[in-house]
Amino acid sequence: MKVIAIPPSLEERSFDSVARALVEAEGERVLFDARPVRWVDPYGMLVLLAAAEVAARAGERPVLQLPTSADVLSYLGRMRFFDHAEELFEMHGTVRRGRGGDGASDVLLEITPIRSYQDIHQVLDRVNGRALAILTSQLHYPPHEGFQFGTMLSEVCQNILEHAQAPGWVATQTYSRIPALDRRVVKIGVVDLGIGFKGSLASAHAARYGDRWGDATALEAAFIHGLTRFHDPGRGQGLKQIRKQVGRWGGKVSIRSGTARIADVPPWDDSPPLEERLPAFPGSQIGIVLPARLERGAAAGEARGVAGATRSGRGGGGRE
Repeated sequence: MKVIAIPPSLEERSFDSVARALVEAEGERVLFDARPVRWVDPYGMLVLLAAAEVAARAGERPVLQLPTSADVLSYLGRMRFFDHAEELFEMHGTVRRGRGGDGASDVLLEITPIRSYQDIHQVLDRVNGRALAILTSQLHYPPHEGFQFGTMLSEVCQNILEHAQAPGWVATQTYSRIPALDRRVVKIGVVDLGIGFKGSLASAHAARYGDRWGDATALEAAFIHGLTRFHDPGRGQGLKQIRKQVGRWGGKVSIRSGTARIADVPPWDDSPPLEERLPAFPGSQIGIVLPARLERGAAAGEARGVAGATRSGRGGGGRE
């Protein structure tokens, strides 16, 4: 049995070590040792569920050794992690069920599977009221921008169905602060195990790129240039619009697909805008961070790092 150590902080960048260990497992049964985990965000929870599905392809359900932290277990319960994990893992440790829903005011959306457009409608019905209240009262967004949050969430969920050609999960949480930013934020995770951006765009665009076609090129084509697999003008532009909207809000959006990750990087984050040769992992994994608005004029003149605009923009980075 291959033992995979889960990092103490499980989020976007630290997941790469888990993906690398899965590649190295080469068909062995896997035990995910999450005992050291002290912090996990929506992205981290969703990729752990996805990793379980990947590990199960070896023929046996993976084992999950649960975190020892009572706070982490309580949070996982409130986010309904165990409702989904019990179908994917053989779990060792104490499971704490949480109420979630309206009983957890800081949880915008518990882990929710997206398998159909009906699921998306249910997500929006559940999240819109809470989202508007939190974005306007805690993040200080104008009401019309609070309403736009629902539209953005709908777009990222539709991306699962239209491009991944496979089910996925979405989850959203508010935080009083994160390590990189000392103000309230909303974090969104959207994860699927579908064909990824390279597979989705290949039939429409691979030929024009020739030998350069790969995961990073496909992400740049979609994220920066707005290319889609659709031939109809205006269709499939949701991702490009999401990048622009998150940028206007001073937030961060990143996408990992296959062996590459691309990001629109705000001034408060030092992640590289484009990373290649990451450990291979199927599907697409999207992370979005929306920070509270600064006082008027406080953010004037801040320059944003535009993801992947030039190949010279690659480099080392840091975690949140």
